[in-house]
Parts: sequence; C-alpha cells; structure tokens
Amino acid sequence: MTGKKPAGEGSGRPPREARGRDAYTHRLKRMREHGLKPPIGVQDQDGPTLVENCALDLGWGRLIFGQTFADPEPLLAKLQGELPDRRDIAVYVRDPHVLLANAPQELFLDPSHTFRLNLSTYRPSRRAPKGFFLRRLTAQADANAINRIYAARGMVAVPPDFFWAKRDARSICYFVAEDEVTGDILGTVTGVDHARAFNDPERGGSLWCLAVDPQARHPGVGQALVRHLAEYFSARGLAHLDLSVMHDNEQAIALYEKLGFERVPYFTVKRKNPINETLYTGPEVDAELNPYATIIVKEARRRGIHVEVSDAERGFFSLSQGGRTIRCRESLSDMTSAVAMSVCDDKTATRAVVEAAGVAVPQQILADAPRAELEAFLAAHGKVVVKPARGEQGRGVAVGLTDMTEIAAAVETAGKICDTVLIEECVTGEDLRLIVINYKLVAAAVRRPPVIVGNGQQPIGELIAAQSRRRLAATGGESHIPIDAETERTIRQVGYDMDSVLEAGTELQVRRTANLHTGGTIHDVTDIVHPVLVEAAVAAARAIDIPVTGIDLMVKAPTLPEYRFIEANERPGLANHEPQPTAERFIDLLFPLSIPAPVRQAASETPQTASEA
Repeated sequence: MTGKKPAGEGSGRPPREARGRDAYTHRLKRMREHGLKPPIGVQDQDGPTLVENCALDLGWGRLIFGQTFADPEPLLAKLQGELPDRRDIAVYVRDPHVLLANAPQELFLDPSHTFRLNLSTYRPSRRAPKGFFLRRLTAQADANAINRIYAARGMVAVPPDFFWAKRDARSICYFVAEDEVTGDILGTVTGVDHARAFNDPERGGSLWCLAVDPQARHPGVGQALVRHLAEYFSARGLAHLDLSVMHDNEQAIALYEKLGFERVPYFTVKRKNPINETLYTGPEVDAELNPYATIIVKEARRRGIHVEVSDAERGFFSLSQGGRTIRCRESLSDMTSAVAMSVCDDKTATRAVVEAAGVAVPQQILADAPRAELEAFLAAHGKVVVKPARGEQGRGVAVGLTDMTEIAAAVETAGKICDTVLIEECVTGEDLRLIVINYKLVAAAVRRPPVIVGNGQQPIGELIAAQSRRRLAATGGESHIPIDAETERTIRQVGYDMDSVLEAGTELQVRRTANLHTGGTIHDVTDIVHPVLVEAAVAAARAIDIPVTGIDLMVKAPTLPEYRFIEANERPGLANHEPQPTAERFIDLLFPLSIPAPVRQAASETPQTASEA
C-alpha cells in the first residue's frame, strides 16, 4: 500500500504554506490593479507589517476584520470562539459563500448593507448642534447612560467597566451627546480606527452602535454624532468611514445618503445565536405584536415556554409550560380577576377602594353636579382636571382648567368616551408610574409631558409634527403628539398658537398630560423612589387585589413622600420600563417553576421589606 507523499517532498510542488503566500501575494497584486480593497495579513512593502487574524473586542462582542484572514478556517475558528450573550461580527468578509459553506449550520450572511463616506470629499456642516453638545466619554456615569440607551434600543449591553477601561484606547473612541440644560446623555456612537487596530493600508475607520435615546427632545442628535465622528477621523488623517445598516432601515439609510455615504460591496457574517435569531429565521409569525406583548413573548421563549399568538394586532397570546396554559393580552392575564379589572376600569370605583385602604386621593366631584357646586369646587382649588370615568391612554383627559367655559368644553369631549365624567382638584407635581407585580415594586418612572424646542425658524405646528414623527419611530408607532383641542389649549394658555415661531432654544410644553401614547416621555427612578410611595402603590394593588398593575401617583418629587393617587392600570406597558426586569417578574409570576433554581433559592432567603409585607 503506497501512501501519499507530503507536499513538497519529491512532488515538485512547494509546501502548502508557500503556495498560500504566493497565491495571496498574487491576489493582492490583482486586487490593487483593479482598485479593490487589498487583503491583509502579509507584509505590505509600502507600509508597516499588517496584523493578521485581527479581532477587536468592543464589549458587546468582537469586531472581526475578515480582510486580515488569508483562509476561511482561522476566520471560522475565531467566530466559533464567540462568548455567551455576546455578538461577534465578521466584517469585510471576502468570499462569504466559501466561509458559510464551511459551517452552514453555525453561520449566516447578515442582511445588512455597508456604506462608505469618503472623508477627502466630505464637507462638515456649518450649523452647530442646538440644545446639546458632543464630547468624549469621560465618566463612569456616561457608561451607565450608554447602556440605558442600548437597552431602550434592544442592543447588547456592555459591562460599564469596559467602557471606562477603553476610554483612552487608541483604536476605539466613544462619543456622547449631552443635553446642555439637564446634563442627560441623549445619544452615543462608537468609532474604530482601522489603521490603529490592524495597520490598515487604506487608513479606514468604521462607525458602530449609533444610538439615540427614544425620548430625546432635540432633533438631529444622530446626524450630529455621525458628523462628529467623521470629522474626528478626518482630522486623524483617515481616508474613509464605513458603517453597516440593516437593509430595511429606510430612515437610517436616507440619513446616511444625505450625509454623502455610498453603498459598497462588502459583506458581514455572524453566528447563529439567540441574539441574532430574528436575522436568520425569517419574519416571525408574531411580527405584528406591539412592543408591550413582544417583550413578554421574548422572555417566555427564552425560558422555553411555548407561545401561541391568537391575535397579534390586539396583543392576545397564550403561554404554555408543563401542562399549565395562561392566556394574556399584553400584561393582562388570566391571573387578574374580572372584579379587579372592573375596579381599575371605573375610576370612581378605583378611588373608593384605595381610599378605604388609606391611600391618599385628590378631591373629586361628578361633572353632572349642580353648576353652583361645580363653581364652588373650582373656586376652592383654582385649577381642575376633567377626565372620563372609564378610558385609557390619556384619551379625554384635560388638565389645568381654570374657568367654567373650559370645563364645559372638556366635559363634552370626555363625555364622548364615557357617560360618567369626573372633575378633580389639579394636584401639581410629577406623574409617577409604579409597576407592582406580585405585590412588589418592580419599576418606577416619572412620566413627563411632551416638550418641543424652538429653532427660530419653524412654527410650533411643524415642530410638534417633527417631534411626533420621532416619537412614532422610536416607540414602534405607540407614541405621538396629537394636535387636538387639548394641545391647542395648552399652547394658547402661554400666549402662543400653532403658527408662532419660538426663539432658538426656547422650550415649550405642548400638553399637560404625561401619557406615553400622547407624546409623553418616561424617566426611570426605581433606585431613588421614596419608600412611602412604594408602600402606597403596594397598598393600592392589594386593595384592588390585582397581581399586575401600574399605579399612577402625582408627586412633588419621586424622592419625597407627598403624593396623591390618580389611577390604577390593569394592563401596564412593561416595555416602557426597560432595563428594569418587568417582563422577567411577569413570567416569574405566571410560571414560577421557570425561574432558575439558584434564583428561586436566593429569593426565598431574602427577607421582606416593609413595602413587600
């Protein structure tokens, strides 16, 4: 039996390594002749030694530069080294079909496009950002704020220490947009300098993780961050800036093309993992679920709970595990009784139940009371709130009414939603929503009315329309600012109308109510909420006997004990409170055996606080 001779031994052929280098060098020459991006990994006679098999850790995963790999085998091995809960991305993959053929069960071609901005022809904008400024990441608080925005955008979180450790890195840079008045972080972008990462002969750079807070009031934050990174890399002497964007993200693609980016034929490959699942399994059968149902369905599937969607448009689905099936409509489930639901549905009943439990409530009168009583009520309180006894999402609610003519008009509007209309004293302060699940606080957030910022050019009506479009895009169509009688009255009360032009930087609150569906914004205060407010919310939930609820309080501040109960919501939007674990606690309630054993044990050993007792 004759064995094969090793390559290069008497065969007249050079060893495989030498053949690979010769072929690689030849390919390098041919690609340069055609003006294409050269492969990396060999000695470039015109520059420094290039880094082979480069993978740059960015916290959420590694950026693997495919052009630094001469063969698919080491690139595949690098991708197979992806850590749990991370998303590695192989970019500039030459011959992606060959790489996929090596592991079709593990890899997939990312459905994204690559765009490139030529920095030699790029022209900076002469208009400076208004209401915010751009800077490098400088503090640990910046890292926490970036992760908060990542969570709100459904992106992979990064260990905060990683951001801080990389703040002075040569190949990675982080920029944030900061509100000039509040100091809040409004958006972030990450840049990678390819020349410093792997001695890229093309001296390129790339943009990653562009994310803007869904509740940012100022327009143009994302565009400003892109421009800032482009100008930063241009000053470093880089030749171009690349980015990857999902093929169907029409809004982002329009922005990039407006800035001068052009599509280039480079491909991205990722591993099949739970984070990337929706990118390689095709459209989901429940793709039409709203964000409030989606967050619950995703958590259930993560735990191996079977999901059956019966009505995606209305948010109805069933969860099944171990012979137990529970029907849900978003966060409303079989575990909420019809009685508890009816108590929440009727604001007069809600008020009576929680007041009997010792929860502080505002003074109230029925709108059909004699006129003399209504006038006396208005005189006693100065400002009142009109709202339907039944209703949701802020419809029919008018706040801060000061005369009988306004009250009569608001009562007529509310009466179209419910026959019974209530008039309450107007309690000033902030609108606080507390999510109580299984009679424990899970999340707390201040809800603030929509505010626009003038630019000295556009009338108020156009600014509201633009803000409304941004809110719709950021919330999956769940939030917008209606231009109705309530909006017009709020603007008129401060001396403006829809055609007025605000001076640049002038802020204007355009509605009194802070409901998300009418353009309000949500700001997490879970870590600082006062214990008295927590006790009031839990007491209200117990009085109603409802296992999942959103308790609304009007407070002086979330850190102070003063409050007035406003209402209880039997179907609170859990998606509004990320990154707090609202969906996790909801599934814990429905399927306690799905909780990992160590977590169950730790929970059973944790003593109850006063608010949990």
